[in-house]
Amino acid sequence: MKTEVLNENQIMRICNRFAFQILENSNDFDDIHLIGIKEKGFEVAKIIENELKLISNKNICLNSIKINKKNPKDPVSSDINLKTKYKTIFLIDDVLNTGKTLTYSLSFLLKFNFKSIKTLVLIDRNHKEFPIKVDYKGISLSTNIDDNIKLVNDKKNLKAVLF
Repeated sequence: MKTEVLNENQIMRICNRFAFQILENSNDFDDIHLIGIKEKGFEVAKIIENELKLISNKNICLNSIKINKKNPKDPVSSDINLKTKYKTIFLIDDVLNTGKTLTYSLSFLLKFNFKSIKTLVLIDRNHKEFPIKVDYKGISLSTNIDDNIKLVNDKKNLKAVLF
């Protein structure tokens, strides 16, 4: 049985709030740099990028990072420009479950010399097995450990479902 946790309007409202929070905390930067974890975290990052473009004249940079979630020790791939100096980046994912994906993504990003890295998730499931802190979260949701939450495109409507 699937239960809708967030509908598209709720996701858009959360992403709009994220955009304002990012903008408020980026006053001293000329650029805002978003990195979405593929696949669904990158979808959330694209929504936030669009929201930021509506409220800010700053240059918005959007990149992706791809990690094998089944075997995170596999090589990580990214389209981040190694020659560009970034001050602060915002690492974005859809659902924080154990923290493994964010931990391995952060491990990869630490190779770059960022001033700071902020983490952002749409849904925090509160089942962390890794010591990861989220700077911005849409909702916190306590579920059974056996439950799954996924961001799905159902007839072009984005929603988060619990099953």
